[in-house]
Amino acid sequence: MACAGSTSPGEKKVFDPALAYRLSPSVALRREPFGALSYHYGNRRLTFLRSAALAELVERLGEFPSGGQAVAAVGVPEQRRASIERALSELLASDVICVR
Repeated sequence: MACAGSTSPGEKKVFDPALAYRLSPSVALRREPFGALSYHYGNRRLTFLRSAALAELVERLGEFPSGGQAVAAVGVPEQRRASIERALSELLASDVICVR
């Protein structure tokens, strides 16, 4: 299943907690002690996920009806949500995650 709604080059992608997301089908995620490594087979980009919580969230995004519900379900503390959402925006821009 392909990702929905790709944007044009140069267009800023921002994580919207109301939308449903998933790990891109073109990405392999490998858990590591520091978090995880993701490899995109299409653009050949290697991305480091620098926390175990972020890695778990990215793995589980597809299980929830919205990104916001996924963030809440994996137990991200309120004070870290803004930084996690910024990280998710970067992963969205890198095509590691995508809108379902």
